[in-house]
Amino acid sequence: MLEALLNLDASLLLAIQDLRLDWLDPIVAFYTQLGNAGLLWIVLSLSVLCWRPTRRAGALALTAMVLGLLVTNVTIKPLVERTRPWLDLPILPLVVENDPHSFPSGHTCAAFAAGVAWAKTLPWRWGRIGAVLLAVLMGLSRLYVGVHYPTDVLAGALIGTLCAWVALKLDGYRTDRLKENRKGAK
Repeated sequence: MLEALLNLDASLLLAIQDLRLDWLDPIVAFYTQLGNAGLLWIVLSLSVLCWRPTRRAGALALTAMVLGLLVTNVTIKPLVERTRPWLDLPILPLVVENDPHSFPSGHTCAAFAAGVAWAKTLPWRWGRIGAVLLAVLMGLSRLYVGVHYPTDVLAGALIGTLCAWVALKLDGYRTDRLKENRKGAK
């Protein structure tokens, strides 16, 4: 069963590699590298943190990303140690990845951690939709450039989403405690 899943994973990635277009390669490579070390998501989160109506969205996204970092890069990647696709398949990645481990995708995890937190907290509909779209594009970019298998990206998206959910629940608990303390102080 596991071998069949791994074969399907490899076949899907190879099919995606066949879709590459010369004019699109540098655009996707640039976008995927914006996610290095979560840089794009950190900068955007810090930006929205500076404006009062979106402060909560920035704080929750940063919290979710820290949780995602701990789960993916600190815990799961060193335990699983799945090698990058180009080490096992006949593909040439469009970007250099120094970390030899691919499962789960840290770029995708950070994107979904921030994107889902923003989707639940930003005051504008276009911002909520854009947040999810940017996250999905980051996951797809990791496949396109050839540095992750589809299951790596799927796992990163799931973990990032769960980390955003945990951050939102923690925020709800904190908000409830603040309300209780204010009522008790009266």
